[in-house]
Amino acid sequence: MNKVILMGRLTADPELRQTQSGISSCRFTVAVNRRFVDKNSGERQADFITCVAWRQQAEFISRYFKKGSMICIEGNLRTGSYTDRNHSDVTHYTTEVFVDNVEFTGSKSETGTSGYSAPSGNGYSNNYQSAPVQQQAVPQQPAQNNDNMAYGNLGDFEEILSDGDVPF
Repeated sequence: MNKVILMGRLTADPELRQTQSGISSCRFTVAVNRRFVDKNSGERQADFITCVAWRQQAEFISRYFKKGSMICIEGNLRTGSYTDRNHSDVTHYTTEVFVDNVEFTGSKSETGTSGYSAPSGNGYSNNYQSAPVQQQAVPQQPAQNNDNMAYGNLGDFEEILSDGDVPF
């Protein structure tokens, strides 16, 4: 089984490219913090992992993620090699994560109310308005027996006027 799950921050804005046949691709680097702190420096170390997305995943990432955005990647590890153009006796080895799935992991303040942060100037906007929830007195009604099912006192609940604060 070859499965990789990463959570970290983008080190730069992802760049969308297309092959000559029109297939979208996106290459980006994710900085993933290590679990431990370096004893000598007292700082947390990070690994910088190159990821590659294709087709709709590439378009999605380039549209909704930017430098510094938290991202969660699920994919598979791929290795490769190529010969240096200038030195035919030198072989370079590569390791990349090919993206299968991507998820938002940042907080609302990082990604905006709607759960994503659309880069400015691309025609996408956050149309959700956050409305304050107003408490209204709900008159208590006696429990009604409807097909032998009692609902109890519904006065303990408040009416939600907007779903702008719902996290999903």
